[in-house]
Amino acid sequence: MNSPNSTENLTICSAKGCRADAVWVLAWNNPKLHTPDRRKTWLACEEHREHLSQFLGVRGFLKDVVALEEWEASASGR
Repeated sequence: MNSPNSTENLTICSAKGCRADAVWVLAWNNPKLHTPDRRKTWLACEEHREHLSQFLGVRGFLKDVVALEEWEASASGR
């Protein structure tokens, strides 16, 4: 049950079926769909960081991999 006061972790890994805490942000875009400055994000745990990075990299979508803590700090400074 989800309630407004739920403390459920919203930063879970984006890998299919993974429920681990995310520690990485993979910033990407699809140049056929997005402007060059647009960044979509996937979250990754330690275990899935390389796999998700390779998936995006092979397609030419991966733009940056940043620690979640660093990503959040830069977002709060905007």
